[in-house]
Amino acid sequence: MWEPYKKGFKAYLQLEKSLSGNSVEAYLHDIEKLTTFLEISNNLKKPNEIELSDLEKFVQWIGELGMTAGSQARIISGIKSFYTYCLLEQITTGNPTALLDAPKLRRKLPDVLSFSEIESIINKTDLSKPEGGRNKAILETLYSCGLRVSEIVNLRISSLYLDVGFIKVIGKGDKERLVPIGSDAIKYINIYKNDIRVHIAIKPGNEDILFLNRRGSKLTRVMIFLIIKALAKEAGITKNISPHTFRHSFATHLVEGGADLRAVQEMLGHESITTTEIYTHLDRDFLRTTLQQFHPAFK
Repeated sequence: MWEPYKKGFKAYLQLEKSLSGNSVEAYLHDIEKLTTFLEISNNLKKPNEIELSDLEKFVQWIGELGMTAGSQARIISGIKSFYTYCLLEQITTGNPTALLDAPKLRRKLPDVLSFSEIESIINKTDLSKPEGGRNKAILETLYSCGLRVSEIVNLRISSLYLDVGFIKVIGKGDKERLVPIGSDAIKYINIYKNDIRVHIAIKPGNEDILFLNRRGSKLTRVMIFLIIKALAKEAGITKNISPHTFRHSFATHLVEGGADLRAVQEMLGHESITTTEIYTHLDRDFLRTTLQQFHPAFK
């Protein structure tokens, strides 16, 4: 009974919306789930007969199947698109999805390291080994500048303006930004560059890459991950840590210290301020303890 509507919806997605084959299939699967539910419920109504209450029961059903909130939200989005099509084609006169709520998606807040935890990880680098000096420079730079792991492995010598305290970073979408760099990071980059890197036989094409492996090639993202994991374990830190944890910690510590959110956005290279705003949620505990400490009503 729904086949003609599905065919029409498929043509609409392909021709009007110019969606990829995979996206079209995903939308059609969403409608398939709805029709399966209607069949199971012995309630096989046409699209123009469906009411909000039918869709609410459908949402309850997919929730009971154990689907995550994210999967549920995506299916509901697909059904909303189907009814947009039905309205355009005058298959329906109303939109039963207008008041249909998707389950609230909780954004998982990442683990954040305290300044002392970051120091304890960095201090576990073994400076008696060449890679220890390199790793210390990498970690100091990650935390000082809030870089993404891709940005640290691609950092170039020609992008260092250490005499004026800045580095040029190539971020997502090849967007360039200038980021201030702290004195500790400058110190250890100079030590690595002048005393360690000069003894490495550099592979052609890697001459301008700052951080190299012992074979003279650019480090991989996985290598940075493994370095941090190993040092965190040595430091006795059990939090779920990755290179991104240093970036999150950099931003959180800035926001906790009262930094302007626009400045943090600029340093992180976020296109939208809403991405940066997650850090205003990360420091809720800090805000609560500050209120308890200084606000007379909390004493």
